[in-house]
Amino acid sequence: MPRPLGELEDAVMTRVWEWNRPVTVREVLEDLQQERSIAYTTVMTVLDNLHQKGWVRREAEGRAYRYEAVSTRAAYSAALMNEAWSLSDNPAAALVAFFGMMSAEQRAALGDAVRIIQVPDSPPRPPAADDSAG
Repeated sequence: MPRPLGELEDAVMTRVWEWNRPVTVREVLEDLQQERSIAYTTVMTVLDNLHQKGWVRREAEGRAYRYEAVSTRAAYSAALMNEAWSLSDNPAAALVAFFGMMSAEQRAALGDAVRIIQVPDSPPRPPAADDSAG
């Protein structure tokens, strides 16, 4: 399970995920500098740390590296949610509380996700007692 990314790690990974291509330290630096003052060596260290942690892979290009995400932001988010859920002593109650916090848009996305993962070969559910004709 990945531990949550730190604030600067997340800022760097956000760019790597959004650009969805191999990136250089210089590209990430220039984009980050639009929001904050940051040194080249700081970004280089963060990308090296992310490589050591398995978040990015790198390929040498001359004297520098190009970095590429190993997985998606969605996979990262899912792993964090799964870890938090698995720590609960009452998983059902945790889900109910989580669903209760969701916006209408998030609940719609949840419904879409459930429809996507339903197995088409599963047998139909029997009708509930109050659904039967009689």
